[in-house]
Amino acid sequence: MKKTLTSKQESIIKQFQSHIDAEIRGDLDTTLATMTSDPHLNNIPTLVGGVGKDGVRNFYARLIPFNKFFPPDLEMVPVSQTIDKNQLVDEIIFKFTHTTEIGWMLPNIPPTGKRVEIPLVVIVGFHEGKVTHEHIYWDQASVLIQIGLLDPKGLPVHGIETSHRMEEMRKRVNSI
Repeated sequence: MKKTLTSKQESIIKQFQSHIDAEIRGDLDTTLATMTSDPHLNNIPTLVGGVGKDGVRNFYARLIPFNKFFPPDLEMVPVSQTIDKNQLVDEIIFKFTHTTEIGWMLPNIPPTGKRVEIPLVVIVGFHEGKVTHEHIYWDQASVLIQIGLLDPKGLPVHGIETSHRMEEMRKRVNSI
């Protein structure tokens, strides 16, 4: 079934991609230019982020120049995307090797060199074509297991298996 998007939905997708691209390039000014004058950003498991233009600027400024935002081998595999007139929800599989401190996901944790693959959900709000907020969710226990900081024995938690299960579900949905 072919999906038909409105021009506003297409604009939201394009604006969010510009936002992500600027983050990946480490371009602080362009990243902030994609956002409203009073945005907020919250990485739920770590409570790392910022509120208001200055708070968000400080968040990015602490991480972007020091390569603490995204690891060099980052891969984001799309699982699903839901868009309405003012919000986008991206479900992805986030893959990387922990070769640098990732200040928003693993603050103050030195690189372990371990491979990490996790399902991640990003909820992004928009107003007049600009990002108003980002709420980012992932299973921190799965990350900690994969980098060797949490022993899953006896706990109802899993490591890379969560990503593999999501990949199976993504393939299943795409085959329908």
